[in-house]
Amino acid sequence: MRPRIVTPIQALTPLQSLIARRWRPQWVCQSCQHRSQQWQRRTLSTPSTPTKQDDKPYYTTTPIFYVNAAPHVGHMYTMILTDVLNRWQALKGRRAILCTGTDEHGMKIQQAAAKAGIPPKDFCDKGAAVFQDLASKIDIKYDTFIRTTDQRHREGVEYAWQMLQEKGWIYESKHEGWYSVSDETFYPQGQVQVIVDPPTGRKIMVSIETGKEVEWTSERNYHFRLSAFRETLLEFYEQNPDFIVPKTRMAEVIAEVKAGLNDLSVSRPVERLTWGIRVPTDPSQTIYVWLDALLNYATAAGYPFHPGAETARGWPADLHVVGKDIVRFHCIYWPAFLLALHLPLPKQVLTHAHWTLGKQKMAKSTGNVVSPFFALERFGTDVMRWYLVQEGGITDDADYDNRFIIEKYKKGLQGGLGNLASRIMRGKGWDVRRAVERYAHPSSSSARGDEHAAVSEEAAAAGRAMYGRIRALPAQVERHMVELHPNRALQAIMRGVYDANGYLQITSPWTLVTKLQFIMADTTGQELHALSHSPPGNSQTPEDIEAEIDRAVYLSAETLRLVGIMLQPFIPGSAARLLDMLGVAEGRRGWEWCVMGKDEGYGVPMVELGRGEEGVLFPRLSSAF
Repeated sequence: MRPRIVTPIQALTPLQSLIARRWRPQWVCQSCQHRSQQWQRRTLSTPSTPTKQDDKPYYTTTPIFYVNAAPHVGHMYTMILTDVLNRWQALKGRRAILCTGTDEHGMKIQQAAAKAGIPPKDFCDKGAAVFQDLASKIDIKYDTFIRTTDQRHREGVEYAWQMLQEKGWIYESKHEGWYSVSDETFYPQGQVQVIVDPPTGRKIMVSIETGKEVEWTSERNYHFRLSAFRETLLEFYEQNPDFIVPKTRMAEVIAEVKAGLNDLSVSRPVERLTWGIRVPTDPSQTIYVWLDALLNYATAAGYPFHPGAETARGWPADLHVVGKDIVRFHCIYWPAFLLALHLPLPKQVLTHAHWTLGKQKMAKSTGNVVSPFFALERFGTDVMRWYLVQEGGITDDADYDNRFIIEKYKKGLQGGLGNLASRIMRGKGWDVRRAVERYAHPSSSSARGDEHAAVSEEAAAAGRAMYGRIRALPAQVERHMVELHPNRALQAIMRGVYDANGYLQITSPWTLVTKLQFIMADTTGQELHALSHSPPGNSQTPEDIEAEIDRAVYLSAETLRLVGIMLQPFIPGSAARLLDMLGVAEGRRGWEWCVMGKDEGYGVPMVELGRGEEGVLFPRLSSAF
């Protein structure tokens, strides 16, 4: 047996040294030992049986939303984007956990509650209920709804603070700098600028990044040694080039860290901020809202962790989904906090662009917003999920307009997917089940070995091309999802739908049905002359014509089946309805069945298909729209 080589921690790089200490039991100083044990008895309910890394659930999070005002479409977009990515993992067969919630501490909450004339906790209760209602209405499958006013979260934050202080990462000092009440953060001199306020004409100092006003503040508080993590963070980014998506924001973060990091003020005097978690060792200070808020991802997963069960509830996070305006907090501050606590870092952070209204960013502070509840009432859940994901930006902002939704709905859902489903499943003169039985059976005579040769090799050029596109579609969609571009994935799915409609128009199976009926009825010369002016078919015998009809129907139905499976994370209700219309068994809707020709058992509808507008997948919008 080869001897085990032990590398001294002193010989490791800063990042390797911190990683080497991960998962060690975490305890506070002796004076706090008793309180730490009390916290663990109250908060750690996970089993003591060690959890294998292979069994770790896929852990996805939204940011926690600030409850100082009602949600807007931008919040809904973030929730939906996260849910789609989480559901995709479940579709692939992995146990997936989604965490969302609300950020309920800080100056803005304190001020908003005072303005409303109610206690801050009552104000937060109402705000949290609104976000929970929104999550329910847009069909978000969350496992945890964390609130920073929850007792388990408060205790986790207090524990983390003492760990940071015990390890020497927090110190007390006087702090002077530009502070934004709106952003609840200090900005260095290089990140602020003077502008002329249009409404008043006065000169004010604002954050370059957010445009929010800042004021010079001088106070004594606690600081986190963020500057000490510059090299460690840069090493981490180098070793994990896909940590931030898209790459443009990864480059921006690296540039900011290379330029140097200042230590971070992580508390506020109680005289200025009362609504928050007090510093455990100094009740005259309130913990900085961003340190408090970011720890939600850990406390929701069970922090402080019971040794051996750290991964049971998904930790570390596989994916944080956040808006581009909070990249610094999630991609610089948060990794530094975790490294200081000797905790593993999240695997990826998806930083999406914003929805704008009239080309201006939606913001609660300016009132330039769209109510998600009004949008849902007007268009419905799946329509909004489909539209926001497909048209929303990851790299670039997208502008919101009801006219765009109507236009895209008519083309994509009603005229595209809905039309294809109706044409195939409600068409007359063919039998979908017969077509599936004819072409779905694997055959060794196929050059590819997984579909009957006739479906591709005996088809005309249009059929061979369509076969190739359908066959390649799942891999294309999967690639986009792995790259964290669900918008591109959905666009690829819709191109498959448009291709199938185009192919169906070319093959025109309804014309072949008419031709077959003429032949079977022993047509007269006059009828044959009339038929000669319709789009011709290549087959001459009834059997050949029937095979050609079935081939066109099967390729179209198979497109619908694959599309229906892949659309489940995007529009779960409509995708389920589509698969019911096709007769796809419940146990055959997972990713392993998203293979051309694999399912030979569908083709008989499980639901009433109806006639006319009744029973269609996507009906016409009412005239009120």
